[in-house]
Amino acid sequence: MGTVNVINVAAKHKPAWYQRLYSYSIANGLWITLKHFIKAAFLKGAVTLEFPEKKRKFSTRFRGMHTMKRDELGRERCTSCFCCMWICPADAIKIEAGHVTPELQHLHPEDKFAKKFEIDLLRCIFCGMCEEACPKGAIYLDGPAEMAADNREDLILTKERMMQKVGGPILGERL
Repeated sequence: MGTVNVINVAAKHKPAWYQRLYSYSIANGLWITLKHFIKAAFLKGAVTLEFPEKKRKFSTRFRGMHTMKRDELGRERCTSCFCCMWICPADAIKIEAGHVTPELQHLHPEDKFAKKFEIDLLRCIFCGMCEEACPKGAIYLDGPAEMAADNREDLILTKERMMQKVGGPILGERL
């Protein structure tokens, strides 16, 4: 049987004598705080925003709230193919399909539509897989970033809350 070399990590990374003093750690923390204070107060490098008046600029890859898109004619893009529901790893999407009748034909391009479409934001992990799985480009994670709510029911997105009011072409592609 062979021998095993054991490395004592605690002995290898022993701090110096001055690092073991509490005053060194406190002084180091105060120095970092002082640097941030000088940068924010005198060099105009503020890190906070006045939120309701000023909005943060997000990256083009930012995943915000879910929105459902309409096409150029103002019709709903979602044809309730269930691709987003099946691929969702958190099982946060629930869809109930309905058949398009002749009086609803002007609102939907296909023979099926999503009668009920809900996303539970308490379960959603904002992975973006529903966005990638949608063959019609109906669902995007490009909505607002504010998600504050007073109760659980407000964190369940319905089709009416997600649907865009005005349709149009999808501009650009996600990176």
